[in-house]
Amino acid sequence: MVKKRRRFKQTTTLAERLTEEAGRLRERARNLPPGVEQTLLWRKVRQAETALRIEAWLGSTGSPTPNNLITMLSKNSKKRSLSKPSPSS
Repeated sequence: MVKKRRRFKQTTTLAERLTEEAGRLRERARNLPPGVEQTLLWRKVRQAETALRIEAWLGSTGSPTPNNLITMLSKNSKKRSLSKPSPSS
């Protein structure tokens, strides 16, 4: 017998859900005293906001790659080329 997959039809967009989640997390983080739990909540807020930016970027047609992504990729490629041993003659 094949197990039937349960599907759920989303009633709100991903951007709306991420915005709501970031707002809820932001409010919880503001009400907590400084500490580990607050730090984790702020991290989740940043993750939700980053996901919103990525979702907007992927949803737009013909837009160029964000500059910080290009910068990050070029820095990583420079690090890799510097760490490679030079070929011996």
